[in-house]
Amino acid sequence: MSKKLFIGLLFVFLFLSFIAFKNALPEAKNKEVMNALAPYFPYKLEKTLKGLKIINTKTGEKEEPSNSMVFKRIDELEKKWGKNHLRLEGATLIILDDNKKEIKKFI
Repeated sequence: MSKKLFIGLLFVFLFLSFIAFKNALPEAKNKEVMNALAPYFPYKLEKTLKGLKIINTKTGEKEEPSNSMVFKRIDELEKKWGKNHLRLEGATLIILDDNKKEIKKFI
C-alpha cells in the first residue's frame, strides 16, 4: 500500500509542477521583432537577492512580482507598451514615443 501511495503522490507532484510551469511561461514571440524592439522597451530586469525586479527606466518605478510570475508580468507590460507605442501600417512597423511622434520604421 505504501509503495502505491508513494508513486501516486509522485505523479500528483509532477503533474502540479508541470501545470505551474506552463502557467508561468509568457507567450511565444518572434525573436527577430523582439530583438529589434528591445532597445525601445522602457522595462528592464534587475537581479536582487530576493529574485528579479522589473524597473521602468523612464519613471524609475520598481515592481517586484513573485518569482513565478516575473516573466508573465513583463510580458503584460510589454503588451501594454506596444498598444500605445507601436503602429502597423501595411508591412511597416512604426515605433512611436510618448508624444506619438515617429521614432523609427521597420519594413
